[in-house]
Amino acid sequence: MNKFFVSTSLFFSLLFLSCNSNREKTNKGINGAFAKVESSSNMNVDRIINSGELIIATISGPDTYFDYQGVGMGLQYALAEDFAQHIGVGIRVVLVNDTTELYKKLQLGEADMIAVQLPVEYIQKQGFLAAGASVHTKHTQWAVRKDEVDFAESLNDWFGKGIELNIEKKEEKRFNSRHQVYRKVRAPFISREKNIISTYDHYFKEAAAYTGWDWRLIAAQCYQESGFDPNAVSWAGAKGLMQLMPSTAKKLSLDEHLIFRPKENIATAAKLIRQLQNQFAYIHDKEEQIQFILAAYNGGIGHVNDARALTQKYGGNPNKWNDVCHYILNLSNARYYRDPVVKYGYMIGSETFHYVQNIMQRWSLYGGDISRIKLPHSSPQMNDHKIDQQRVHKRNRFSKEHKILKPSDFRIESSNTDD
Repeated sequence: MNKFFVSTSLFFSLLFLSCNSNREKTNKGINGAFAKVESSSNMNVDRIINSGELIIATISGPDTYFDYQGVGMGLQYALAEDFAQHIGVGIRVVLVNDTTELYKKLQLGEADMIAVQLPVEYIQKQGFLAAGASVHTKHTQWAVRKDEVDFAESLNDWFGKGIELNIEKKEEKRFNSRHQVYRKVRAPFISREKNIISTYDHYFKEAAAYTGWDWRLIAAQCYQESGFDPNAVSWAGAKGLMQLMPSTAKKLSLDEHLIFRPKENIATAAKLIRQLQNQFAYIHDKEEQIQFILAAYNGGIGHVNDARALTQKYGGNPNKWNDVCHYILNLSNARYYRDPVVKYGYMIGSETFHYVQNIMQRWSLYGGDISRIKLPHSSPQMNDHKIDQQRVHKRNRFSKEHKILKPSDFRIESSNTDD
């Protein structure tokens, strides 16, 4: 009896150990399978990382995205930029005019996500996932494709760390400091009697010989930009007497270590002016052309051409500054910056308007004379490089030969209505 009991106990013990062993093997197999899934579960995030850029679809506006003198601004853009930095990639913006286009871009794979606050219920009805930055009181959130759960989770994990308030404060501070230029403003005149405006007059005269402008006009622009401080630096990183962005200077063959040198800075600004003269060559009135060039130098040619397109649409003369500046001023109004003819959206147009106005007034105070202006009729002889403000167009899973336009790309057909 005891032997039978011992034998039976031994048998069941061995059977139990055998079952446990098989279960461990089975569990190892299951865990191994999950490990494979886990290694590929971030495939969508990995694709974005491998492409080197996060592509966002958005609508232009003061709280979403707008281009301010070559710098992207807006809270939703700032949040998206922070996430892009979080995963170690750059950011590219696809601007559209309405929510229908937003969903279309996402569905077609021309954007990774929608960086606009949309109603969560509507996102789900459209067959997408709500993810990332949200406004809980309004039940709104960003959107991604439904099958990209890993991307949605990555966005939610990032936003769940409570970064919104921090980003919002940073963006507010950046917006409020956009006028800041760290400079020591010099006197606007050295000697009125001797007609000496600054110590850089000889460089202005060299630039004038190249552009055909009155050297006093270039001096007036320089004073507006930097107050004649060769070491001036703006909040956005523009540098030197003529406040050149390092990226623009590089495209015009100026090394960054030379950007604070007065001669090189002014000469490079002259190249930029000359290229803008080529862009506005169809405006034959000299004073009109000057104002368009100054506006483009400050606010970007894309925004200026948006204003020209609006002027043309509503019956004005797109080659007359007094007609166009009305729409420059109103590109901060949603009625206009969301008009179908507008390609580059929201603009703080009052700044560009006053920039042009102040330079023209100072030029007059400097003794400026429109008769001294000679419009160039030939291409620049210096070694200019065409300025192309668009981002490098990469072929990746979302590109599909889709070119993302920047302000320098858009131009409406010129109108022969100068008079």
